[in-house]
Amino acid sequence: MPEIVNEFNEYRSKMNDKILADNNKIIKRIFNLDTNAFQEGALDVKTKELLGLVASTVLRCDDCVKYHLESSYKVGLKKEEVVEALSIATLIGGTIVIPHLRRAYEFWDALETER
Repeated sequence: MPEIVNEFNEYRSKMNDKILADNNKIIKRIFNLDTNAFQEGALDVKTKELLGLVASTVLRCDDCVKYHLESSYKVGLKKEEVVEALSIATLIGGTIVIPHLRRAYEFWDALETER
Protein backbone atom coordinates (compact mmCIF):
# COMPACT_ATOMS: atom_id res chain seq x y z
CA MET A 1 0.00 0.00 0.00
CA PRO A 2 1.34 3.49 -0.81
CA GLU A 3 2.99 5.42 2.01
CA ILE A 4 0.38 8.21 2.12
CA VAL A 5 -2.36 5.62 2.70
CA ASN A 6 -0.37 3.59 5.22
CA GLU A 7 0.59 6.67 7.23
CA PHE A 8 -3.00 7.85 7.39
CA ASN A 9 -4.37 4.46 8.43
CA GLU A 10 -1.66 3.81 11.02
CA TYR A 11 -2.09 7.22 12.64
CA ARG A 12 -5.88 7.00 12.60
CA SER A 13 -5.85 3.53 14.12
CA LYS A 14 -3.30 4.46 16.81
CA MET A 15 -5.16 7.58 17.85
CA ASN A 16 -8.60 5.93 17.76
CA ASP A 17 -7.26 3.22 20.07
CA LYS A 18 -5.88 5.86 22.40
CA ILE A 19 -9.12 7.85 22.41
CA LEU A 20 -11.32 4.80 22.97
CA ALA A 21 -9.02 3.51 25.74
CA ASP A 22 -10.18 6.40 27.91
CA ASN A 23 -13.59 4.71 27.93
CA ASN A 24 -15.58 7.94 27.61
CA LYS A 25 -19.21 6.99 27.08
CA ILE A 26 -20.05 9.99 24.90
CA ILE A 27 -17.06 9.54 22.60
CA LYS A 28 -17.70 5.80 22.30
CA ARG A 29 -21.33 6.47 21.38
CA ILE A 30 -20.32 9.02 18.74
CA PHE A 31 -17.84 6.54 17.23
CA ASN A 32 -20.55 3.85 17.27
CA LEU A 33 -23.12 6.17 15.70
CA ASP A 34 -20.65 7.09 12.96
CA THR A 35 -19.97 3.43 12.21
CA ASN A 36 -23.65 2.48 12.16
CA ALA A 37 -24.74 5.48 10.09
CA PHE A 38 -22.75 4.20 7.13
CA GLN A 39 -24.27 0.71 7.17
CA GLU A 40 -26.78 -0.43 4.52
CA GLY A 41 -30.19 1.12 5.08
CA ALA A 42 -32.72 2.98 2.96
CA LEU A 43 -29.61 4.25 1.15
CA ASP A 44 -26.96 1.83 -0.02
CA VAL A 45 -23.41 2.01 1.34
CA LYS A 46 -21.98 3.50 -1.85
CA THR A 47 -24.44 6.39 -1.75
CA LYS A 48 -23.72 7.01 1.92
CA GLU A 49 -19.98 7.08 1.27
CA LEU A 50 -20.43 9.61 -1.52
CA LEU A 51 -22.58 11.74 0.78
CA GLY A 52 -19.91 11.53 3.46
CA LEU A 53 -17.25 12.46 0.91
CA VAL A 54 -19.17 15.50 -0.31
CA ALA A 55 -19.95 16.72 3.22
CA SER A 56 -16.36 16.18 4.31
CA THR A 57 -15.02 18.09 1.32
CA VAL A 58 -17.39 21.01 1.83
CA LEU A 59 -16.48 21.07 5.54
CA ARG A 60 -12.78 20.94 4.51
CA CYS A 61 -11.85 17.97 6.69
CA ASP A 62 -8.89 16.29 4.97
CA ASP A 63 -8.88 13.31 7.35
CA CYS A 64 -12.59 12.77 6.70
CA VAL A 65 -12.06 13.09 2.94
CA LYS A 66 -9.31 10.46 3.07
CA TYR A 67 -11.46 8.16 5.18
CA HIS A 68 -14.41 8.39 2.78
CA LEU A 69 -12.16 8.06 -0.27
CA GLU A 70 -10.72 4.81 1.06
CA SER A 71 -14.16 3.54 2.08
CA SER A 72 -15.49 4.47 -1.37
CA TYR A 73 -12.61 2.62 -2.98
CA LYS A 74 -13.20 -0.45 -0.82
CA VAL A 75 -16.92 -0.62 -1.65
CA GLY A 76 -16.11 -0.53 -5.36
CA LEU A 77 -16.91 3.00 -6.42
CA LYS A 78 -15.26 3.98 -9.68
CA LYS A 79 -13.03 7.02 -10.03
CA GLU A 80 -15.62 8.64 -12.31
CA GLU A 81 -18.26 8.36 -9.57
CA VAL A 82 -15.93 9.77 -6.95
CA VAL A 83 -14.82 12.62 -9.20
CA GLU A 84 -18.44 13.50 -9.97
CA ALA A 85 -19.20 13.64 -6.24
CA LEU A 86 -16.09 15.78 -5.69
CA SER A 87 -17.24 18.10 -8.48
CA ILE A 88 -20.54 18.65 -6.65
CA ALA A 89 -18.61 19.29 -3.42
CA THR A 90 -16.45 21.86 -5.19
CA LEU A 91 -19.51 23.53 -6.68
CA ILE A 92 -21.27 23.72 -3.32
CA GLY A 93 -18.15 24.52 -1.27
CA GLY A 94 -16.65 26.99 -3.70
CA THR A 95 -13.07 27.59 -4.66
CA ILE A 96 -11.92 27.35 -1.04
CA VAL A 97 -12.22 23.54 -1.30
CA ILE A 98 -9.86 23.30 -4.29
CA PRO A 99 -6.81 22.55 -2.07
CA HIS A 100 -8.82 19.68 -0.53
CA LEU A 101 -9.77 18.53 -4.02
CA ARG A 102 -6.07 18.38 -4.90
CA ARG A 103 -5.30 16.26 -1.83
CA ALA A 104 -8.31 14.05 -2.58
CA TYR A 105 -6.98 13.35 -6.07
CA GLU A 106 -3.54 12.57 -4.65
CA PHE A 107 -5.02 10.13 -2.11
CA TRP A 108 -7.29 8.43 -4.67
CA ASP A 109 -4.32 7.98 -7.00
CA ALA A 110 -2.42 6.35 -4.12
CA LEU A 111 -5.34 4.00 -3.52
CA GLU A 112 -5.41 3.05 -7.19
CA THR A 113 -1.68 2.28 -7.29
CA GLU A 114 -2.49 -0.49 -4.83
CA ARG A 115 -4.14 -2.49 -7.64
